Amino acid sequence: MQRERISDNVFWFQSDIYAQVTAGVIVGPQWSVLIDTLAMPDETLAMRSFIEDDLRAPVRYIINTHSHADHSWGNCFFPGATIIGHAICRSNMLENETAALEESSKHNPALKNVKIIAPHITLRNGTLTLKVGKKTLNIFASDGHSDDGISILIEEDRVLFAGDAFLPLPYIVNGDLHKNVATLQMYHNLTLENIIQGHGDIILRGEIDAAIENNITYLTAIETYIEDHADSMSIQEIITEASIEEFGKERILLGGLVDSLHKRNLVFLYQKCQNQHHKEKDIAPL
Repeated sequence: MQRERISDNVFWFQSDIYAQVTAGVIVGPQWSVLIDTLAMPDETLAMRSFIEDDLRAPVRYIINTHSHADHSWGNCFFPGATIIGHAICRSNMLENETAALEESSKHNPALKNVKIIAPHITLRNGTLTLKVGKKTLNIFASDGHSDDGISILIEEDRVLFAGDAFLPLPYIVNGDLHKNVATLQMYHNLTLENIIQGHGDIILRGEIDAAIENNITYLTAIETYIEDHADSMSIQEIITEASIEEFGKERILLGGLVDSLHKRNLVFLYQKCQNQHHKEKDIAPL
């Protein structure tokens, strides 16, 4: 597991095991706030040991940026912590994650001690503010990657924990492309020092504008490409022709995982476009 001090009393963690997923901690005088919990128990417990033993600031609050397993299944390893998340994050975890965990545990014994713990405090709209020592955390919805996404801005440091709303390659399968673009545009107006992506490396101040524009350009380009070719090409032809490099991205990102994510994005948009065309054909003229 990688670890880095971002600013005074703010630390970042990145998994060595699963897709470079990230987490963070904001440390107060007596307790701390953890943002996401990593994917695998061994790394989650190592992170807890660092926070409790080295920083001497046990976790009082956990903020889940969304309900996906690699960001929330480690909640159970912080007994007594109050969990904050989107209202849809809570319902998703209660309705879907237990079954998903049972299935995953069949193939991965490391998950045998994991239990689903859903958020206790939720928000849908507006901003929830949490004070941690001298730090002010502004928590707000950030849709697009999922319908339960939230971001956390550390006001004094202008550090944004974006969850999977910001990734080296945007991933909108089961999400909403237009909402993800709107979230990225919102980030543009925050005057940030760092963006902590849900997966991947920290984005520094001098890189932020270009990274945001690159992701918006990618999303806009794949949508246009699918709209222009869905009627004339099969999905297999599109996947073959529309390489990730054609849209300004490098396939080496996230250890090569982004090429698979790119293809899934294309399939998702293609199927959505086909479904829309079928609906339009089914509407009889007056």
